[in-house]
Amino acid sequence: MEKTASQPPERIVQVGTAYQFKDYSVQLNQLLDLYGDVISCTSIGSSVLGKPLWCLKIGRGPRKVHVNAAVHANEWITAPLLLRFIEAFAAGCKQRGAQENESSLECRRWFDNTTLIAVPMVNPDGVDLSQGGIDPACSWAEELLKWNGNHSDFSKWKANARGIDLNDQFPAYWEEEQSRRGITEPAPQDYGGTAPLTEPEAIALAELTSREQFDYVLSLHTQGREIYWNYREYEPEIAEQLALRLAKVSGYRAVKLGGSDAGYKDWFIYRFGRPGFTIEVGEGVNPLPVSDFDEMYGQIYAIIASIMDS
Repeated sequence: MEKTASQPPERIVQVGTAYQFKDYSVQLNQLLDLYGDVISCTSIGSSVLGKPLWCLKIGRGPRKVHVNAAVHANEWITAPLLLRFIEAFAAGCKQRGAQENESSLECRRWFDNTTLIAVPMVNPDGVDLSQGGIDPACSWAEELLKWNGNHSDFSKWKANARGIDLNDQFPAYWEEEQSRRGITEPAPQDYGGTAPLTEPEAIALAELTSREQFDYVLSLHTQGREIYWNYREYEPEIAEQLALRLAKVSGYRAVKLGGSDAGYKDWFIYRFGRPGFTIEVGEGVNPLPVSDFDEMYGQIYAIIASIMDS
């Protein structure tokens, strides 16, 4: 059936049985083709294996909100969750006339008042490794297999292509985190490297954050339906109130977390003293099933929308 002018376009961001860097790249290019007048895209660096780390910007407001996803490899489903939000935001900004509704008016208000800066896939090498296994072209394939306990199944892999956990790479009590973890060599998860900010993906994210001076940050992970909002009492007073609001709109639980350091959210709060949140999306065992995508998207939409309205 031919589409009429009043019908919204079919969603670009879809998830099949897998979602690798190639899927992300194709959908990102399609979004830019359709919404390039409202979404801008730049590379903030490259992964260990040379994949571009794409950063998307939408909006022109003075308030800066940052959201990142797929920091952990087997939490890859967070990438299309974030990209679908960006698609909905962009589509809403372009709806006019008969297509205009409350949602599109909300999106245009966000566009005028806020700038959303997003990195939907922080760890593209790990995302591909966790779903497709070792790339034969990788010159350290034998080491990767060893770090994975000589198992060819990498579905539990969280780290980057060098076996370093990117969410243990930030200079916020990094030494204490490494001592607590007790992991001293590359591994599927929890190894923070030989020092903070050694990995190109973590460096790119830290440099972006320092350059843009975000007002709020959200880092999307899976799983647990929880919102972590504090860090060693460095968080601003408003942080708990905001977390409770995010919990209310999503059905998640706001959690005051202890005994965890060196994460992106930890460093943001420690360095800038502004509200930062780790969102543990969905519930179950990683990687979460694609069948949960639509339900999780509704929750993520509500959380990001609430921050955009802050």
